[in-house]
Order: sequence, then structure tokens, then C-alpha cells
Amino acid sequence: MEPGCDAPGEFRAPHPAGASFRDQPAPYRWFCLEHVRAFNARYNYFAGMSVDEINAAQRPYAGWETETRAFATGGADRPPAWADFADPLDAIGARFRARAAAARKDGRPLSEADRRSLRVLGLAADVDRRALRERYAELVRRYHPDRNGGDRSFERQLQDVIAAYQQLKGAAAFA
Repeated sequence: MEPGCDAPGEFRAPHPAGASFRDQPAPYRWFCLEHVRAFNARYNYFAGMSVDEINAAQRPYAGWETETRAFATGGADRPPAWADFADPLDAIGARFRARAAAARKDGRPLSEADRRSLRVLGLAADVDRRALRERYAELVRRYHPDRNGGDRSFERQLQDVIAAYQQLKGAAAFA
């Protein structure tokens, strides 16, 4: 944001002390439309470079000698080097975890809700309907108040187990 400007900064521009995207997220400054136009008019990509660095950047093959990512990544890119930062909302990490999620041997698809339900029941992704039913019965017996002398402290776990089973019972993977 430009000092003294009250307009919202909707347009980003590179910070003068920019960083390589491989090392960390690039820092940006945010400007209103008027100030980003002024910034663009005076911006010089080659500012601070020597003549040799400018020639290297303008070569026809500049950038081709750097290593690229492999094409066979299973539908998602590998996380960048700076991906170990805190992601409390799981906004970025979920993209990479979806690729690593275990597939079923029979090829039937599992939704994210199905995977969550399997985690609640403590089952693998390729479990069959019979094993699903057996695990459900085992957990209901374990958490039911009648089996725990009327102790209702396991009531939440019992509700989670029942909800997970209901979800999986109607899932396409277990039809």
C-alpha cells in the first residue's frame, strides 16, 4: 500500500527485495489501481543486474537448463520446498494428501467422507463389506453404555461410530 492512499490494495506487485519461489513464498506489496499503474510504469526487471546477467537472462534458451519436475506425479504436483509452514486450515496440504490417499484394490471410488469414516472405524481403504460390519459390531459393543456399566463417557465415540457406519453402508464402494 502506498503511504497516504486510502484506496484498497487489490493489485499485487513484487517487493523490491524479492525472494526465489523455490525457497519461500515471494513477498508482494499491494496497491490500488492508480498506484499499481505507476509502479508498472517505473518497474525495471533488469535493475541491479550486470551486463553479463542481463545477457544471460535474454538468451533464447535461458531457463531451459534448469531441472524440471517429472510429469508422472499421479495428478498432483509435489509440494514446494517451503511447504513445511503452518497450514492450520489445511488449505494447501489437502491437495497433496489427496494424491497419496490409498486406493481400493477393486477400483471402486472413495469420497473424502468415506475415508474419514474409515479412519473413525480404524479400517483400511480396501476393506470389504463383511469386515466393515464386523468392525462396526465390535465398536458398538465396546462403546455402548450397557456394556460399560451405564458409563456414558463413551457416548460421543459411539455416535461417531454409528455415523461412520451409516455413511459407509450407503457408499458406492460398499454396494
